[in-house]
Amino acid sequence: MAYQNIKIEINDGIAILTLNRPEVRNALDYVTWDEIRAGMRELRFNDDAHVIILTGAGGKAFASGADIKALNARTVSEQMNSEVNDILYEITMHKKPVIAAVDGYALGGGCELAMACDIRIATKKSKFGQPEVNLGIIPGGGGTQRLQRLVGIGKAKELIFTGDIISAEEAERIGLIEKVVEDGAVLEAAIEMAKKIKAKGPVAVTLAKQAINVGANTDLYSGLCFERYSQAIAFSTADKAEGTLAFIEKRPAQFKGV
Repeated sequence: MAYQNIKIEINDGIAILTLNRPEVRNALDYVTWDEIRAGMRELRFNDDAHVIILTGAGGKAFASGADIKALNARTVSEQMNSEVNDILYEITMHKKPVIAAVDGYALGGGCELAMACDIRIATKKSKFGQPEVNLGIIPGGGGTQRLQRLVGIGKAKELIFTGDIISAEEAERIGLIEKVVEDGAVLEAAIEMAKKIKAKGPVAVTLAKQAINVGANTDLYSGLCFERYSQAIAFSTADKAEGTLAFIEKRPAQFKGV
């Protein structure tokens, strides 16, 4: 389908979904959120896309957050009917691995979008934060929930209560992101990681993602049970037979996702 605010490119099994509103630092309005959801659903069923990279155009921002003028005009009922949380949950639960390639600001909804991804890589100049309290509101796209799961409850409270904006180095130190790279090199680093993931068994990667997500939101015993059944499913696949045989024969595995 045709998009106004995002663009999608697929090359060699790697899909790049770019927020394409550089003139407003990729601010997240309703149209953009709807297109992100549509784009991610499109990629879910595209067999040419094995790993997805989310990034922002322009080099100044991954996503700078919501349009403040639109926030000022938004009513209680409009906010109650917002589907942003649902869209971000779909990204978290997407069957394919999703890497956030952050170059510049990831604030408010932009930070929440990055947190919904599986892995986050950022340039040194990037900045992260949930500054909603400066506007008299709180994070509304999962920030109060995902941030504490990534950095711990105390640090999450500190960042949300103060609205502080932190550097990429600090974000890496506290566990908000996984890797910091030189300015201008984030997409290259994300593609390199995506290629590494793409070379693995796709069914195994999907099952591992699901098992980790379940374990992060349930008790240990339930997580272990889910892992056991997921492993049993993996053992039923042709990829398992190919992967183990390739190891024995000392050759690269040719996974087919079945």
